[in-house]
Amino acid sequence: MSDSVTVSGVTISTNVIATLVTTAAERVEGVAYVNGHNVATNLLSIITSKPTVEKDTVTAEVVDGKLEVTLPIAVFFGYPFTQLAQQVREDVAEILESQAGVEVGAVNVAIDELVFPKA
Repeated sequence: MSDSVTVSGVTISTNVIATLVTTAAERVEGVAYVNGHNVATNLLSIITSKPTVEKDTVTAEVVDGKLEVTLPIAVFFGYPFTQLAQQVREDVAEILESQAGVEVGAVNVAIDELVFPKA
């Protein structure tokens, strides 16, 4: 992943995009974390007061003048995947459009881990 993307005449750091995407996705009920951004990195973020996002966790590219992002997520057991992924898509697109001011072409969600509650 390059260090930035240019869309709608604005160059945005991929780290900024990853931070926005991670923030939006982790607010969705049922999302445990965006891959590579789990409890340990959340604590580090609080301690250092700087968001930490694993490099190459979230990918971003411009296709036909629109931003397309892909994010791997871990979900809690018991949440329907299709409904959860749709909510993540909507929330991620909304934060990117409102905060970055760019048109979003696609938000691809890859559920790559299932988290079971501790007994």
